[in-house]
Amino acid sequence: MSQHSTTIPSGLPVADTSVDLLVVGSGTGMAAALAARELGLSVLIVEKSSHVGGSTARSGGALWLPAGPVLREAAASDSPAKASTYLDAVVAGSAPPQRSAAFVHHLSATVEMLRRTTPLRFFWAREYSDYHPEEPGGSVEGRTCECYPFDTAKLGEYRNRLRPGVLEVAFAIPTTGADYRWMNLVARVPHKGVPTFAKRIVQGAGGLLIGRRYAAGGQALTAGLFAGVLRAGIPVWTDTTLRHLVSDGDRVTGAVVDHAGRDVTVTARRGVVLATGGFDHSMDMRWKFQSESLGANLSLGAASNTGDGIRVGQEAGADIALMDQAWWFPAIAPLPGKPPAVMLAERSLPGSLIVDQHGRRFANEASDYMTFGQRLLQLERTGNAVEAMWIIFDQQYRNSYVFGAELFPRMRVPSAWYAAGIAARADNLPDLGAQIGVPVPEFVQTMTRFNQNASAGIDPEFQRGCSAYDRYYGDPTVRPNPNLRPLVNGPFYAVKLVLSDLGTCGGLRADERARVLREDGSVIAGLYAVGNTAANAFGTSYPGAGATIAQGLVYGYIAAQNAAR
Repeated sequence: MSQHSTTIPSGLPVADTSVDLLVVGSGTGMAAALAARELGLSVLIVEKSSHVGGSTARSGGALWLPAGPVLREAAASDSPAKASTYLDAVVAGSAPPQRSAAFVHHLSATVEMLRRTTPLRFFWAREYSDYHPEEPGGSVEGRTCECYPFDTAKLGEYRNRLRPGVLEVAFAIPTTGADYRWMNLVARVPHKGVPTFAKRIVQGAGGLLIGRRYAAGGQALTAGLFAGVLRAGIPVWTDTTLRHLVSDGDRVTGAVVDHAGRDVTVTARRGVVLATGGFDHSMDMRWKFQSESLGANLSLGAASNTGDGIRVGQEAGADIALMDQAWWFPAIAPLPGKPPAVMLAERSLPGSLIVDQHGRRFANEASDYMTFGQRLLQLERTGNAVEAMWIIFDQQYRNSYVFGAELFPRMRVPSAWYAAGIAARADNLPDLGAQIGVPVPEFVQTMTRFNQNASAGIDPEFQRGCSAYDRYYGDPTVRPNPNLRPLVNGPFYAVKLVLSDLGTCGGLRADERARVLREDGSVIAGLYAVGNTAANAFGTSYPGAGATIAQGLVYGYIAAQNAAR
């Protein structure tokens, strides 16, 4: 049991109770709660952990909002028809088309609901390309939106109940995803990087002087949702675990939850929304449904995400789908006792490449992270498993870019990385290959071929730099290809990578109204699934940055609308 109060805000003690709608999970599930409350329903949120926010609070906080009001107000050239064409192309039959159609149809209403019920303000991250912009309906200028930095002091006494982000620093610089792009290039494009840094440092430091604590990304998004929940007086029970659903034979009528070792029954007159996240940290499920090669607990998802909602839904007769899928995310191998370190732009920047245990490249390093992970698992299924992978770069790269979110240009690679065997340094490429244990002749051949092609700005093997998404995180000062440059002058470096993820995205099969389905396709009345508890509305694809969170918010809205009816 948490040392904190377990009811947020106070007013509904943890005891047998009745409400209109029970929401299990406090990430994007908060959108379902807010929408339901606005419709006049009484709502209760139960949360397994001591903190509010789930994996959403640990994310970058991007929102993929095609043809929505944020884009319309910014005069973006998008339309529902164009967005639908794109989703048809990238989903390619891997999920029911009605799921994508409902997402597009209800997206604008969801954003307007959030504007009414929370203090959140959104902006368009212009130029953040869709992940597959070359597909029909794809957008090079992008459909990704973000929240403006949010003052978490607005949460008052509940500020410390917000789940911490992936990177916790002593002095917060509220960095949006759009900021990150230029801050990462501060040494190469100082006329954009330096003012961006200065702006956010002033905002962070200046805010502290007047009692404000600004956060960005997923922290800003969940803080804004949480502020809306507090303002609406929606009770949240933390440290409360879902045990099983209650049914009258025809429909789900509530749930039994565990709090401090005792069972509490919540009757839900309009239904139960399962928003408990995926099975990120249930290794039994991951090894069963995904791959036995996955490292234990390398996920960046919330530690409380162990598949509770999926298992409980199955016990109630629900079908599952897409269980082999996750929002894969390559990351820096963890130091002992630490989680993997986030990396995003690093794979796209010139002067780097990634090799496997054979010293060979195996993918377009600059591809979106889900596609990169799917490539690894595809190779494993065909008997060509990538058993180890290293990002290789030179001193010019180290002098030019931020690495691992914490190493600024020219900073030395930490000695702890070398001691742990996750980094190596050598004055020449053969010695580097020997240090990381790859066949030296093959590695040198790979490097020679890569350097020759990079000098010409081409990648005939994997087409790195051909997609607008690749180029978004490239270096615009490098031509002709912002993603490619030969590695010529040492010293050279290697840093070990692992396959992490932002959470799993297979789960309970749900329809276009967020209703959970049985194996025969019939509806389990009174039961809804949203976010990563439900099978990805976009099937095996990741349409663009923030499609994860956006579908959770939109389907939370849809579930509330359906429950209210």
